[in-house]
Amino acid sequence: MKFLKTTLLTAAVAIGLQASIASANTEVRLGHVGGPGSLFEITANRFAELANERLDGVAEVNVYGNSQLGGDESMMRRLRLGSLDLSIPSTVMSSESDQFALFEMPYLIKDREHMKRVRDEVVRGPLYEAAEARGFKIIGVWENGFRQITNNVRPIVVPDDLDGIKLRTPSGVWRIEMFRSYGAAPSPMSLSEVFVALQTGAMDGQENPLIQTYSSRFQEVQDYLSLSNHVYTPAYLTAGASWNRLPEEVRTVLEEVALEMEDFALEEGRRLDEETLEKMREEGMEINEVDFDAFVEASQTIYDKFANDVEGGQELIDTVAGLRD
Repeated sequence: MKFLKTTLLTAAVAIGLQASIASANTEVRLGHVGGPGSLFEITANRFAELANERLDGVAEVNVYGNSQLGGDESMMRRLRLGSLDLSIPSTVMSSESDQFALFEMPYLIKDREHMKRVRDEVVRGPLYEAAEARGFKIIGVWENGFRQITNNVRPIVVPDDLDGIKLRTPSGVWRIEMFRSYGAAPSPMSLSEVFVALQTGAMDGQENPLIQTYSSRFQEVQDYLSLSNHVYTPAYLTAGASWNRLPEEVRTVLEEVALEMEDFALEEGRRLDEETLEKMREEGMEINEVDFDAFVEASQTIYDKFANDVEGGQELIDTVAGLRD
């Protein structure tokens, strides 16, 4: 009997030790497409730093940036399969659910203060639900930013200036539809492929937030920067099939830190816009502002399409408009 008790005690200790080791070795993999110095890199690394301080000995968040784990579409598949724990999709969410195309509507978001209200009253409601219906869980709303146009053909002042320009866009039918309505020849392409496409002339231009453009070194192969602010794109810290397999205490910390990072992402985005614009000017890009009224007028067709084609589309537009002031 004494031998049996000793054996059972030894087995229990061994099981407990194995569980402790497994828990301590839990890796939370976070992938994103941002290059060195990008807002994605800054926010993801800061998130990992804060989360790991609180998860000490329980789990560790490891960040894989610069498309190491593939492009946005590939990482969305990995989330769905559970082979990736977290990612930071942006425009690609409109390919998962048309309701996310709300943020494809040009000149919808006035400024970052407006975005805070939209985040709290719109994104956390119907858009969270839309993501969950597709098997994803958004745990934080961060920033990609206000998008600007660069190209090697001419300054863009009015929509007609885009006529015939081969323009790289992210995946998402709404962005393609918008630029096609302006007269451009848009083509979706993974961010990691864009530099060579611009360098070789396969693409004339692209559109991205300033820091995404700069961290990708597109200013080295682009002549003109047109400050269009045509679309504001949030970024969504998103989990998938592996979420419920993580220990509850890990999930709690990740959600807490993701929310704490939201205002940080907006402030970093503001700071980087100012600093990056000056760097681009110093590096010789020709910079101009667009005729905003002309672009707003040319954008009415995409609003009409969203209102007609997306369930609850007009209500979403009206709700966001009502939060502007």
